Amino acid sequence: MASTHPALVERAKKILLTPKTEWPVIDGEPSTIGDIYKNYVLILAAIPAIAGLIGNALFGYTVLGVTSRVPIVSALSSAIVTYILSLISVYVLALIIDALAPTFGGTKNHIQAFKVAAYSNTAGWVAGILTIIPQLGPIAALLSLYGFYLLYLGLPGLMKAPTDKALGYTVVTVIAAIILFILVGAVVAAVSAMFIPVYPAGAQIL
Repeated sequence: MASTHPALVERAKKILLTPKTEWPVIDGEPSTIGDIYKNYVLILAAIPAIAGLIGNALFGYTVLGVTSRVPIVSALSSAIVTYILSLISVYVLALIIDALAPTFGGTKNHIQAFKVAAYSNTAGWVAGILTIIPQLGPIAALLSLYGFYLLYLGLPGLMKAPTDKALGYTVVTVIAAIILFILVGAVVAAVSAMFIPVYPAGAQIL
């Protein structure tokens, strides 16, 4: 139940700083997908979306002393789409983790797979706060790679896969996650482009 979960901040801190001891705790927690969404995913997934909105619309990108800001409508639409697709991606990744479990000697369990997908994304969501300054985006991306290590630690225990197959399980899951990330990025870029104003040739842009 939701009441059995530690506070969000405490869970995020432990999964990031002491994942080897936190994954067994998560493994034994009675929970539902709805609980994890409501108490964790919905909140943390909003961090990069909101930070990106503020960064793109208010601060913008500065190159050679020239600052370019994304139109507010485009930035807002990107933030909304990013957030919604992030929520969907977690569920899709959980389906993939669950489907792959027997291939790597694990046991199918959709709730456990969702736990892995949700909590291993913590690094990327928390690092997303850096995108409030767009130039720090690459650093946020690098920090989010820590999520792959969290995935590697969580998969064997929660999906009951042999330790010697954990690396292969992780690699295949990471490939799937990267494909999802690329698809999400493509959709967000397409939606953003729809709201970028097009000025006629020769028009002055103030």
